[in-house]
Amino acid sequence: MCEKFSVCENSMEMLVRNNLNLPKVTEEDGCLLAGFDEEKCLRKLSSGLFAFQTYLEFIQETFASEKQNVESLCHGTKHLAATIRQMVINPDEVVIPDSATQKSLLTKLKSDKAWIEKITTHLILRDFTSFMEKTVRAVRYLKNTRSFSA
Repeated sequence: MCEKFSVCENSMEMLVRNNLNLPKVTEEDGCLLAGFDEEKCLRKLSSGLFAFQTYLEFIQETFASEKQNVESLCHGTKHLAATIRQMVINPDEVVIPDSATQKSLLTKLKSDKAWIEKITTHLILRDFTSFMEKTVRAVRYLKNTRSFSA
């Protein structure tokens, strides 16, 4: 069955069936230069960065060899999320996952299979990198279009 359908644990099919529901910046979020919507974009960026906290915590627990780097990444991400949240006109509109949701997600991410945890870590870091690239672009755009100090 593994050979015929290529859905075994160690197949690349796991990459295709990525069901992690990681935050992404899309055209509708107002962060692209065409149709830039400052308020909507800042809400999305802050909410997304807060959502990534749980995923980064998972990496911190599973990627022990890089513990200090991952801790630094977690701290920096949390600080950036809070800073961007302060820029939002109504900060209460920023979605911050509650602790029960975070614990539930952390439990779902854990696996007794090392290979699955490696793929999960790869997917999280890949999507986090993409999210941060879009965040940097949006912040640079804001910095260039108004007097903004961050």
